Amino acid sequence: MTPLKKCLLVVNPISGGNDKAELIETVRLYAEEKNIELIVLETTGDSDEANIKDEYEKHRPERILVAGGDGTVKIVAEAVERHDVIIGVLPAGSANGLSVDLKLSVDLKENLDIAFGDTIMEIDMVSINGHKSLHLSDIGVNAELIRNYENGTIRGKLGYMLQAVNTLTDLDTPFRVSIEANGATIETEARMVVMANTQRYGTGVTINPIGIMDDGKFEIVILKSLDVFLIGKILTGNMPVDSIEDIEIISTDEAIITTNKPVCFQIDGEFCGMEEKLEVKILHRQMRVAIP
Repeated sequence: MTPLKKCLLVVNPISGGNDKAELIETVRLYAEEKNIELIVLETTGDSDEANIKDEYEKHRPERILVAGGDGTVKIVAEAVERHDVIIGVLPAGSANGLSVDLKLSVDLKENLDIAFGDTIMEIDMVSINGHKSLHLSDIGVNAELIRNYENGTIRGKLGYMLQAVNTLTDLDTPFRVSIEANGATIETEARMVVMANTQRYGTGVTINPIGIMDDGKFEIVILKSLDVFLIGKILTGNMPVDSIEDIEIISTDEAIITTNKPVCFQIDGEFCGMEEKLEVKILHRQMRVAIP
């Protein structure tokens, strides 16, 4: 592999609710030691994708490091999807499910060795109503939880747990869903339907035990009429989904999902409003990412 000359570091300053100054300085010193020019861009929540594209065009880095959660990684992946660039993930958000599935370290220096290293994987993405998902998207109770978390004032794991309690306390009745996939249609009541390219949420919850990131398939995980207690145990990682009967998993490369009423919808940890119909398809090997 050609030696690295330039690297763009994209930092989400508010993800995870912690200050990123020390992280930026650690990356800067690491790049200096390796004689790599480092360009730092902080996201603002306003025109981030366009700003990343501009910085990429201006500097043409061979690698982009992302310090943030799953949502930040997704924005970067979309910004540079047409370019031959490797993405290195430095988990620093409240939702870091992708980094869990990539088996990244909790230690920043170890992650820098991985992010600047030569072991690369080409992973799939999933298109949902034209929006890209590289990790886990869903409709129902988890998306509702994310909406409540985004509207709350407390960040990090404590904020997530508080909103999990609030969401489960005020839980609506199940919705009806119709899923067309693999030439068949399933109709059922559901609390939550997940479109999964990977296995785990950032909390460490395994929601899709059969997920493989580069196999040209995604899974639809249907959590049917489960009670509040069971849903709480699943979302907090205290119960594996493969031990529960009222869950169905479909592996496919495209699907149409229709609900009987508007339901909360999220992509990679970002709330995306209410939806009644989702057109979903796999985008095979769309993103090059550094792995251990």
